[in-house]
Amino acid sequence: MAYPKVIIFTTPTCSFCHAAKKYLRERGVPFKDVDVSRDPAAARDMVRRSGQQGVPVLDIGGKIVVGFDRPKIDKLLGLRS
Repeated sequence: MAYPKVIIFTTPTCSFCHAAKKYLRERGVPFKDVDVSRDPAAARDMVRRSGQQGVPVLDIGGKIVVGFDRPKIDKLLGLRS
């Protein structure tokens, strides 16, 4: 299955970030992991996209999901819960 492009903005200490990445990996969804704690430009980009400073923020095909919102992630990826 071809998935939309997925970017996940995370920090190393965020438990929900780890859970979201694990969730995507288990479903075979490729993603780009961006550590906003090490990249100030990426952090600004994340805030610009989402209006939020909290992580995780997922960009799924240009649609923003704030937090580890499984139903919304599944819907945007076309996955069954």
